[in-house]
Amino acid sequence: MTVRYAKLPLLFDTKAMQTELLAAGENWQPHLNTYHYSGSWTVFPLRSPGGDHKNILPDLMGKDHQYQDTPFMEQFRSVTKLLSIIHCPVMSVRFLNLQAGAVIKEHRDNELAFEKGEARLHFPVFTNNDVEFYCENERIILAEGECWYLNANLPHRVTNNSDKDRIHLVIDCKVNEWLKDMISSSEKMAFKKEEVDDNLLNMIKHLRYQNTEASNKHADELDQKVKNIQNDSQAT
Repeated sequence: MTVRYAKLPLLFDTKAMQTELLAAGENWQPHLNTYHYSGSWTVFPLRSPGGDHKNILPDLMGKDHQYQDTPFMEQFRSVTKLLSIIHCPVMSVRFLNLQAGAVIKEHRDNELAFEKGEARLHFPVFTNNDVEFYCENERIILAEGECWYLNANLPHRVTNNSDKDRIHLVIDCKVNEWLKDMISSSEKMAFKKEEVDDNLLNMIKHLRYQNTEASNKHADELDQKVKNIQNDSQAT
């Protein structure tokens, strides 16, 4: 099954990170994908391809690039301390600031999911109850000081209805056994419910009409597949 989200027991010094962030200066850059948002959505890169502090994109664009800390990382002891307890390969590390009144429109970050080998972790640094995050139309409350794995490959959106900025530390990781265990043992998680395809039901129906040994055997196999999907949905 596909994990939609999971709360992880990765703690960080929220107050220290807030203090360091407020002292960091005006090094924010506008998010490039303006199609997906309205208002102001800015980025502060701490680890990027090649360590380029002007590169706000989290993806490696060439094989000769590697993820490296930017010069800004030195200003954030709280982040380096947090990274020391993340025991999987870390790719990009960024602060993302969705400023007051801004909206991130519903979108998907293709292939960025636990099941695809990469995971995006969110650490809310500044937030409040008027910030609304939705994954597949379910609102998820992300509180300051928490850590959440959020499946970015699924449709999600955010609205900052408050008069204050919402800032998350966002870390993209490679999935390994440590992270698999961390996510699978989460006490608060949800799965994407699979739905039975109408085409599958129609196929079973036509196989039953044929009423041969081979068609009935195939129909039995597809019936079991339907039951498995329905049982998984009930379990979540």
